[in-house]
Amino acid sequence: MTTAKDIMHPGAQWIPAHETLDRAAQLMRELDVGALPVSDADERLCGIITDRDIVVECVARGHDPSRVTCEALCHGTPRWIDSSADVTEVLDEMEGHQIRRLPVIENKRLVGMISEADLAQHLSEDQIAHFTERVYAR
Repeated sequence: MTTAKDIMHPGAQWIPAHETLDRAAQLMRELDVGALPVSDADERLCGIITDRDIVVECVARGHDPSRVTCEALCHGTPRWIDSSADVTEVLDEMEGHQIRRLPVIENKRLVGMISEADLAQHLSEDQIAHFTERVYAR
């Protein structure tokens, strides 16, 4: 059985909710990623911030990313998956919520992220086609 832990990209890092968007952008550059899970003071997932969020919701609206916190852009209920979840559960979660990145949690700690690229390396062509159709369908 293939699990979330088997297909995830390990070593994901949180960014605290109180950090500014410019710091988030710097961390994304350092880690060469386009998204960061956002944690509250108890290191619990409270959202995900993407490079697109920073550009569209902050910069393009004329806000200063050094003055806007990550928390300000975290909306809705954050989605995640347990590291022991089967790949079918991963796909159900991502397809059902039309999300492209999914934090992987183990013992209440972030252990990795699953992205479309990770799925592409571990799924059959039929599974990838189904995922793409479900996530990108409007």
